[in-house]
Amino acid sequence: MHYPDFQWSRYDGRMSKERYVFRYRVRNWPEYNRALIARGSLTFWFDEDSIAAWRQTERTEGSGRPRVYSDTAIQCALVLRCVFHLSLRATQGFLASLVELMALDLPVPDYTTLSRRQGSLDLSLFVGSGDRPRHVVVDATGLKVYGAGEWHVRKHHRGRRRAWRKLHLSVDETTKEIVAADITRSNVHDSRMLAPLLDQVTGAIRQVSGDGAYDTRACYESVLERDAIVTIPPRRNARERRSLAGNDWREMRNATLQQIRNLGRYEWRASSGCTRQSLAENAVSRFKTLLGPTLSARRFDNQRVEATVKCGILNRMTSLGMPDSVRI
Repeated sequence: MHYPDFQWSRYDGRMSKERYVFRYRVRNWPEYNRALIARGSLTFWFDEDSIAAWRQTERTEGSGRPRVYSDTAIQCALVLRCVFHLSLRATQGFLASLVELMALDLPVPDYTTLSRRQGSLDLSLFVGSGDRPRHVVVDATGLKVYGAGEWHVRKHHRGRRRAWRKLHLSVDETTKEIVAADITRSNVHDSRMLAPLLDQVTGAIRQVSGDGAYDTRACYESVLERDAIVTIPPRRNARERRSLAGNDWREMRNATLQQIRNLGRYEWRASSGCTRQSLAENAVSRFKTLLGPTLSARRFDNQRVEATVKCGILNRMTSLGMPDSVRI
C-alpha cells in the first residue's frame, strides 16, 4: 500500500513542497482478515437481563399514558436500524420477525415510537479499553442530512436545501476506538468542541493531537487542564509570544515553535507524535464506509443519538481486530 505524504522545505529562499510515498505492510494480516469476516457474522440473542428490562416498569413523570418500552428496547431497535441501514418502518418489521422467530413474548415498538423516543435516550459510547493514560487524536467531518446528491450538483452546477451536520470525534491512538463524539451544526468551528470532547473522556489523558484548526488559546488551555501534552501544529506565520504566567499556554506553544525552527516541521510532526492525528481521519473513513455518510434523522436531538449509536457500533467492530501496519 502506498500513502503519500508531504514535507515543506526551503529551497533558494522559497518554500517548496516535496512529495514522499511511504509503503506499509500489515504484519497481522491473517488475524485482521478473520476480523473483517467476523464483522459480517450474524448472531442474535436476548439475554435474560434484556428480556426483563424490555418493558418499562418505572413510573414516568408528568401526565399522559405510561411508557410501554424501556430505553433498552428503543436502543436495540436503533442499533439494528443503523447496522442494516433500515428505515423506521423496516426496523419495526425486522425486529418483529426476530421476536417471532425466537418465540419471545415481547412487544415491538412501532416506528412512530422509535422516532419520538430516540431523541430522549441518554447513551454512552462502548469503549473496551482500560483506564490507562490515553493519547487522544481529534478531528471533525460533515454528515449530510438532506439535499441533492453530489452527482446532481455536478451535473446541474447547483443544489438546493443541502444541510449538513458536523461530527466531532476523539479517537484513542492505541486501540483506534472512538472515546468521545458529538454532533453540531455545520457553522460550529472545530476548536470550540475540543473541551466538550475531552470532558467525555474518562481517565487520564497523556497527549492530545489535532490539526491546525485546533491552534487556539482555548484548545491549549483545555488540554493543559487535563495535564496533557499538546501536539497541535501552529500556523506557518505563527510567532512566539511572551508567557505571562508559569505553565501558561504560550510557553508550550513557544516550545513547539522552537522545535519546528530547529528540526523542521515534518521532523517535529514525526518525533512529537502529531502525525498520529491521521488515525482520526481513518476513523472518519471507517465511519462513512461502514455506516454511511448521511444521517437519517431530521430532528437535531435524534441526530445526536443516531451518531452516538453508530460510534458505539464502530467501536464493537474495531474491537474484533485492527491491522498492525509498519513502514517498509
